[in-house]
Amino acid sequence: MIKFTFYGHACFLIETVGKKMLFDPFISGNEAAKNIDINNIEADYIFISHGHGDHTVDLPEIAKRTGALCVAPAEISYWLEAKGIKNVHSMNHGGPISFDFGNVRGVQAVHSSSMADGTYAGNPMGFVFNTKDGNFYYAGDTALTMDMQLIPRWSKLDFSILPIGGNFTMDVMDAIEACRFVQCNKVVGVHYNTFPPVQINVVQAMESFMQAGIQLYLPIIGDTIEIETAS
Repeated sequence: MIKFTFYGHACFLIETVGKKMLFDPFISGNEAAKNIDINNIEADYIFISHGHGDHTVDLPEIAKRTGALCVAPAEISYWLEAKGIKNVHSMNHGGPISFDFGNVRGVQAVHSSSMADGTYAGNPMGFVFNTKDGNFYYAGDTALTMDMQLIPRWSKLDFSILPIGGNFTMDVMDAIEACRFVQCNKVVGVHYNTFPPVQINVVQAMESFMQAGIQLYLPIIGDTIEIETAS
């Protein structure tokens, strides 16, 4: 079993093997997450998929306060180091890389990437995690890509975390196809209903996933859910 706490948009916390992993911290800039106090968020790791502001606005502040190890594309790591954040691990597509909770592989994400100040942020990426508590895939911001079909060669996934809002990323129907590519029937949907371009009909989304035989989780901001795994 793995715990998943949703902080809105594409920001969430995973708790596995006694470690807390924060992903793509964008909270203070999200009106829908105004009741979340970033000072109460603890993390052992922070994983960053790409540099856009809706994934990094709270990154420096949380990284400095928690001392978490920031795992990010190399160029974002250099950007963090220039801001005085030295506890970083730079990576790129490839791997896997071993940590104390298991291993992580950086995988292709079809998107763009730059920091809010215009700094080049390298290639966007997703992450495939193998841990003792279970295996999961966070796609980051991406379109549907045939490269997703490689993921089952590396990991038997218990669940995936996929963008479903469309416009900048996959929409609902593309995310359903992505589930088939990665051979996973449990999905947490993210990156939707934050801004007008990514608005979706939640009821229709739930029905579409159900008809495809896939369990879709859409937690309320601030809620923690427990996802059953095979481990």
